[in-house]
Amino acid sequence: MPDYVPVKEARALSGLRLVLTPGGPGPWSEAAKGFFQVKGLSYVPVLQDPDNAALREWTGQTLAPVAAYDAEPPAVALSDILWLAERLAPDPPLVPEPSAERATHFGLLREITGQQGFGWSRRLVMLGENLKRQPDGPGRDWTLAFAEKFRFTEAAVAHARRRVLEILGHLSDRLRDQAARGSRYFVGDALTGADIAWAAFAAMLAPLPHEICPMSRGLRRMYTATEPDVLAALDPILLEHRDAMYRDHLATPLDF
Repeated sequence: MPDYVPVKEARALSGLRLVLTPGGPGPWSEAAKGFFQVKGLSYVPVLQDPDNAALREWTGQTLAPVAAYDAEPPAVALSDILWLAERLAPDPPLVPEPSAERATHFGLLREITGQQGFGWSRRLVMLGENLKRQPDGPGRDWTLAFAEKFRFTEAAVAHARRRVLEILGHLSDRLRDQAARGSRYFVGDALTGADIAWAAFAAMLAPLPHEICPMSRGLRRMYTATEPDVLAALDPILLEHRDAMYRDHLATPLDF
């Protein structure tokens, strides 16, 4: 486990700090870590507060990741965290330079990590499944409160299921088109933030093996996709891409 510092202590520090979700491969946190790791940037890992009051006071919201540099306003969106990494360490670049490729890149990053994107939608589906199984009590109350942050309704879950399938189809088509032109990356011929993001977010369907990604049985069971339509949409090229990114660019085993 990283040597986390509390939010209140981290707020008083200078330099680069990264608020992270502990205890499992939270895809947003793992993607942010991947950006900084590829850039060779060291940071102070900050523990997401259990009650999140200190994090809300600092950042205006309660989720991780959050990246903070010196006295600058904290960056919350993964795209903003990526831009911070680009500014602090321009090489190797993780954002394409040509405008057309840059637009494609940020569209893909948004579809993977943003509101109504893959991660958002998959999380809604997972929350819906959890609520079906959870009996009344504090655990269910916590899940409901967390779900409200993502505008949870039965209709939203149904829409999220469709979005997961649609996005998986788009991502696999993109990788196959790229492979046909000789590239194993989502955009151009080099690693970008979108590649790192997908490697992290693929955990929401098929977590890496335990020796690479140690996690509790319950969390692994929750993350692992079992729905026939999702498994049919999970083109092998998507997991091949994830495996290549971890093999060639990202640190293993995961540490959270």
